[in-house]
Amino acid sequence: MPNGMETGETVKDLAAFAELLCALKERSGLSYEALAKQAHMSTSTLHRYCTGEGVPTDNAAIARFARVCKATSEELNELHRRWALADAERNRARQTADAEPAGPESQASQTSTGRVPPRAVARQRSPDSGPGLMAMPRAVLDFTGRSEELNRLASLAGGPLDAPARVVVISGQPGVGKTSLAVHAITELSHRFPDGCFFVDLRGLDARPLDPGIALERLIRALEPAQGGLPPDLGDRAAQYRSVAAGRRIAVILDNAADEAQIRPLLPAAGAVMTLVTSRRMLTGLEGVDRLPLPSMPDAEARDLLERLIAGPPDTDRTADAVSRLAHSCGNLPLALRIVGNRLASRPDWSPDRLAARLEDEERRLDTLTAGDLKVTVAFELSYTRLSRTAQRLFRRLSLIPGQHCGPELAAVLTGLPDADTEDALDELVEFGLVQSVFTARYRLHDLIRIFALRRLEQDEPEGERTALEERAVHWLLDTAIVAGGRFDPAFEVLPGRRDDRLRLDSPEAAQQWLTTEADNWLAALEMAAASGQWRRVVDVAEAMHWFSDRWIHWGYWPRVFTLSSDSAAQLADHAAAATHLNYLSWAHNTCLGDTAAATDCARRAQAEAALAGSPRLQAWADSYLGVALLKAGDAHGALPLAARAMRGFRTVNDREGMVMHAFSTLGRALERTGKPVQALRAYRQRLALASDPATAPSPVIAEMTRVSAARDIGLLHLAQGRWQEVVDTLGPAVARESASNIPQWQAQMYTALGQARHELGQTRDALADMDRALSIYRGIGDDHSARTVQVMLSGLTPDLRMELPPRGAVVHGNDRRPEDGQGGGPRSSPGGPCGPLPDHDGSDE
Repeated sequence: MPNGMETGETVKDLAAFAELLCALKERSGLSYEALAKQAHMSTSTLHRYCTGEGVPTDNAAIARFARVCKATSEELNELHRRWALADAERNRARQTADAEPAGPESQASQTSTGRVPPRAVARQRSPDSGPGLMAMPRAVLDFTGRSEELNRLASLAGGPLDAPARVVVISGQPGVGKTSLAVHAITELSHRFPDGCFFVDLRGLDARPLDPGIALERLIRALEPAQGGLPPDLGDRAAQYRSVAAGRRIAVILDNAADEAQIRPLLPAAGAVMTLVTSRRMLTGLEGVDRLPLPSMPDAEARDLLERLIAGPPDTDRTADAVSRLAHSCGNLPLALRIVGNRLASRPDWSPDRLAARLEDEERRLDTLTAGDLKVTVAFELSYTRLSRTAQRLFRRLSLIPGQHCGPELAAVLTGLPDADTEDALDELVEFGLVQSVFTARYRLHDLIRIFALRRLEQDEPEGERTALEERAVHWLLDTAIVAGGRFDPAFEVLPGRRDDRLRLDSPEAAQQWLTTEADNWLAALEMAAASGQWRRVVDVAEAMHWFSDRWIHWGYWPRVFTLSSDSAAQLADHAAAATHLNYLSWAHNTCLGDTAAATDCARRAQAEAALAGSPRLQAWADSYLGVALLKAGDAHGALPLAARAMRGFRTVNDREGMVMHAFSTLGRALERTGKPVQALRAYRQRLALASDPATAPSPVIAEMTRVSAARDIGLLHLAQGRWQEVVDTLGPAVARESASNIPQWQAQMYTALGQARHELGQTRDALADMDRALSIYRGIGDDHSARTVQVMLSGLTPDLRMELPPRGAVVHGNDRRPEDGQGGGPRSSPGGPCGPLPDHDGSDE
């Protein structure tokens, strides 16, 4: 223990410092709470300083306090002088206590089992866990979760003395808990480092980060207090640290690293030294290190942390729903979660529901996430100010992305810069932890960081410029969506003025990749266009999606797309477009949602719009779609006359696509469902013949699709009748056609039917291969229900396999959705095949 004189000096200096603080506070007329809030510190911390129970660790807090109290320059200088004396005395007292050898008192602190309590162990170490400036900070007592990361760090700790030293870089966005994880891990693993645990704050976000030479001096003197003069050269000093560290079992946390140049001299070469480097930057230039990128907390861990922070009496008004809403508003970011927990813990009159309601307002959310001197915006601001001007501009503008993430092309649209410059700025944002690279060439902002970016955008860029930027992004997304969707139109051609050099959509595969990856963005842009009255634009985009919808039936948003387009057509009083897009919407309700009532209603409304448009062709299409909806609803008798009437209408206007591709299929299925399999087979074969004869066939691409579709209808009818070899003879060649892969639902259905037939024929190996192919396709397109059904079939192939499957025509239920034939058709449409392994075959080729 320090002697009485040292203790007295410390108390005297603390009292002098506290006396001046109290005088300034009283003169300001502010309460503890008001003063603490403006000085960015907690009320309890300020109270400790004013009562002489503590002293700030740096003079920045002093400057904030003096500024709020409107102290004069003389008073500020005096405050700094008294703080320096008090801080110096405090450090001397601590070092004296650390250096005092363990005596009888510490020996007596051993338990009856002979084990030494952790505090006694720390006192006996030489050196202690970082004397003076190198001391480990207090670990967070309510640390929660991160078990995977902690396990990994534990697996890397305590290696042999002759092995390369372990270096782990813990990187992540502001407020994600990098330092807390490092300190908690080393505290838990301290028994593996008997020679000491040390902590160095590198001040990487300060205007002048800690010089690595100074950090080396502190480390060397902490390990060898008797060390004399140190070499001035940085390289020589680094070599001396490596020599001193070798042979010791120590842990060093290098916190808040600025860059690779600051870190490299501080890394030991060999020995049982574990170095944890924390940084908002990824420090990709460091070689031979282990990397531990730290994401936001998982949902369950975030809720657990909040529960621990706001634990109260049993009658506390806390619900699981409110805690989940709080965690969601915080984006599962540990800093934000801790602020919320501290606020609730310090305000017992507040309920989680009340705070959750306040956080739901995005405009107030960042301001609400403040507790004492903890402010989530401060963490973000420190990283933002270190960015280049280009990266700052991109960061602000990324808040305008309508979806959750974007590619570099959309980012370049927002910046107005060349792709290479935009990608450099994106790399900088990722390096600083302000943008997450969720997967290859995709970038997203954490929810709270997005709000911060939007606030900076509103502060730094005029409203007119912001509006122009948003419009530019929306126009680019919709233009690109039209070009990409058009790749699937049988009559596709490159439209003048629609080419974008940022993208190479020169194949259906590239177009599909863009449409699926950017789906959230172009759909949000479509919503924005509809909200701003761009009706024709909305119709054009949805029309471009018509053929593509075949390939991505299970996206889930086609009903929304075609609702927007049919509503927009109504706003334009364009009856022809309204009829067309109501047919598309009927398909979407039927195929994507299994909602036959809505599908029937849309088709009837399409009939009315077609009549207003005075178009026999559109009336035929509406009849055919209504027939499909009635088939799906189980009303085959009602569907039969509609299919026949559609056939007559298509024949009258010589619409080969409508007759051969759509209505003939609906007619055959209606015949099949009304107990006329012979007539149905005749209709299917006639359809195949018409599609194969150039004199009666539609366009080549649609004719090829129709031939595959007709073969599928024939094969499934044979399957229902138990004609196994006919199934194989019909579907074997059809499924091998290149065009079959264009509609994956058809392909998967045919493979499933082939598997059943081949199993019945005793061709077990081929049956298993077919089922495996079907399962892979269903999983690939996201049809989980059909995939599960095929999986059951695969796991239990028996002679009675056919009895395990739903009967032909039965609706396969799953997650409130029913499989249905594909393609959201309309006047030029060709629907896909059934979605289930032995699917409902009502859908016709819509």
